[in-house]
Amino acid sequence: MPNTKQAAKRMRITAKRTARNRAVKSRVKTAIRRFSDTLAQGDFTVAEDKLRNAMKIIDKAVSKGVLHKNAAARKKSRLAKRFNKTLTATQAAAE
Repeated sequence: MPNTKQAAKRMRITAKRTARNRAVKSRVKTAIRRFSDTLAQGDFTVAEDKLRNAMKIIDKAVSKGVLHKNAAARKKSRLAKRFNKTLTATQAAAE
């Protein structure tokens, strides 16, 4: 329990920020999972849209201060790398 009014206010603010950050992180994870599921199905046109959407959501998380810019860059790079690797593997198998 907080002993002062200031401590009580800080607890309220922290709870509000934690809830907001949790929602943003959840949105990022959901976008990444939707991209992965679409990529696993082999639908590359839809997967490309999902990839763009996931990158957009990751960038928004950075602008809100939830993710560090380097962590976001790493996530985006890994997603793009997976997309390109799967796409080239499928094209090579088709030839």
